[in-house]
Amino acid sequence: MVRFLFVHQSFPAQYAHMVAHLARRPEHDVVFITAGKGDDIPGVRRVLYRPPELKRDGAHYFVREFDHAIHRAESIAFVARSLKNLGFQPDIIIGHHGWGELLNLDSVFPGVPLLGYFEFYYGMEGRDIGFDPEFPMPEEASLLIRCKNAVNLQALEGPGLGQTPTRFQRDTYPGWAQEKLNLLDEGVDLVQYRPDPSVRQRPFQLGDVTIASYEKLVTYAARNLEPYRGFHSFMRALPALMKARPDCQVILMGQEDVSYGIPPAGGGTWRQTMLKELKGKLDLSRIHFVGWLERDQMVRVLQRSDAHVYLTYPFVLSWSLREAMAVGCPLVASDTAPVQEYLTHEDTALMVPFLRPEAIGEAVLRLLESRSLAERLGHNVRRRAEKLLDMKQYLAQYEALICRMTGREVL
Repeated sequence: MVRFLFVHQSFPAQYAHMVAHLARRPEHDVVFITAGKGDDIPGVRRVLYRPPELKRDGAHYFVREFDHAIHRAESIAFVARSLKNLGFQPDIIIGHHGWGELLNLDSVFPGVPLLGYFEFYYGMEGRDIGFDPEFPMPEEASLLIRCKNAVNLQALEGPGLGQTPTRFQRDTYPGWAQEKLNLLDEGVDLVQYRPDPSVRQRPFQLGDVTIASYEKLVTYAARNLEPYRGFHSFMRALPALMKARPDCQVILMGQEDVSYGIPPAGGGTWRQTMLKELKGKLDLSRIHFVGWLERDQMVRVLQRSDAHVYLTYPFVLSWSLREAMAVGCPLVASDTAPVQEYLTHEDTALMVPFLRPEAIGEAVLRLLESRSLAERLGHNVRRRAEKLLDMKQYLAQYEALICRMTGREVL
């Protein structure tokens, strides 16, 4: 028997496919410590912990995140000790380092191999900070960045190895740390996320939204509608685009919180901010904010899309880009470093400057006006996904790394 201990504040997060894959085998025991309440996965025993409250007094603003991480580490260690007292001894621990949850597990299970997910190392150049001139760096940015890397540095100095999903994300880490990080391209279910040209041949219905078969559909997706994912640039591209194509409808998938960056200075949400800025310039009857969708609904929207727009700062790459690639969406994407790793201009996408809304709109218009171009890019990006993002390949690489760490020939 192989005993696996997974740790992540959300369930199942990045580990959905891996834990399901491992739990299918009766000789595996899979336990997942989490604060999340997602759907159960057969064979996975979920153990809940209560995250500590984020304290907003008694510590400098710059180190509140680190203070919260230490409290999380203590909470996780308490739960882990309870598991140990009940007789559970993992053969390997796998989890995300972002919130400090793994920092104290070596004291509970000394000597147990630990594989931590390293997502991003903050820096002053070539990354998110200072990329968008609309949001200038504060004077104390360098100190803030060093404090934001506190959990990263503690994890890198701790035991175990790391994994990261893209070369760009790996290369944000210092050279001395990169030898500890294993590159594992995250896979996509290429059966569920696949092209379906027939979706465009009939009226498309999503709740109260109806797209006629003759209408063009432009899509955008992000966990939250915010500048880090180019929401402001996309919205500013819409007035000229929608004027040029009266048959164009737009669906935006995403929540209205803030995952990354800061909320609008005037309060409210970024959606409210952009609609106020563009008041009188948009035909709102053709723009549909549908929130975050269930997976099958999102697949259908992507399959119907005539042009899908993906924009990001030089930052963590979104799962939504991988999913759009697998569906074979005709893509307009920002010419930023993490995207360049996956897409090539005029071959698998039309690459555009993140900060130029007019260029974004012009690229979308090209796709809407040239079906042959859209079909060629969609075909090529699907082939790229099959080569790079195949789930079987991902799981095999993951298993090989676990075997290497645990000293096993096979799992």
